[in-house]
Amino acid sequence: MEQKKTTNPNRAEWLTLSLIVACYLLWLGAIWALPVGLAIPCLAVLIAFHASLQHEAIHGHPFRHQWMNDLLVGAPLTLVIPYARFKATHLAHHSDITLTDPYDDPESNYLDWAVWVRLPRSVQGMLRFNNVLAGRLTLGPAIGVATFVMSEWRGRSRAVLLGWISYIPALIATLAVVDAGPLPLWAYAMAAYFGLALLKLRTFLEHQAHERASRRSVIIEDRGVFALLFLNNNLHVVHHMHPRVAWYALPRVYHTRRDYYLWRNGGYAYRSYTAVIWQYLWRAKDPVVHPLWRR
Repeated sequence: MEQKKTTNPNRAEWLTLSLIVACYLLWLGAIWALPVGLAIPCLAVLIAFHASLQHEAIHGHPFRHQWMNDLLVGAPLTLVIPYARFKATHLAHHSDITLTDPYDDPESNYLDWAVWVRLPRSVQGMLRFNNVLAGRLTLGPAIGVATFVMSEWRGRSRAVLLGWISYIPALIATLAVVDAGPLPLWAYAMAAYFGLALLKLRTFLEHQAHERASRRSVIIEDRGVFALLFLNNNLHVVHHMHPRVAWYALPRVYHTRRDYYLWRNGGYAYRSYTAVIWQYLWRAKDPVVHPLWRR
């Protein structure tokens, strides 16, 4: 797929760079200046926002040189996901042919039937609840981290090992900054968990199982606070078609050819995240087992 470009490759994108600087400053301010009860929700939002900025950096923003982007957003504010491994698995996820494949898509939420039938009933019940939005927002972060770590262990290689080794000093530095402030570490850990929960709202229905790869990515026409929090990644089919387009250009790209993108993804679309919450808070959108996948 040809990638659209919206910026001069020799210049930094100052809007994105300003958001990264503001995110870190507000993060420090929340740790040092806010009471615990207010710091936790504020940090949760900032941690989720930082993850959105990491996603933007993975796709080549704000600098032309990728090493500068990686250095800028590499701090593990979530405490549990090494940036190098997030980058590697997310870029692998961008192979649209394997989207939702329970083996070849690192971000798939589906399981192979052969794996599912071997799981204890208690684990099956937990995974079913995880496919309800209420479950995804509560158990989802823990399940996501556990499955990510298990997948990393199963697929361990030199690249995986180096990614986790580089994560150790970054984690120590992040914890040192948090520990230097008045906020208790348990409060920051709680904020990190809530931040991961916010990200689970975005990923809850980003992709669906479909025989046609072009119809596997969603459009959520949200223009509110969630669109900003997720840096317009709710226009997900547009992002998959043009992964180098900067976050601030995605709405223009989408609305210029709205009918085309809705046709391309087969109308897999929602009005807003409020509509998603209303529809799926206590109802599963998908089965746990991939409905179409065959090994």
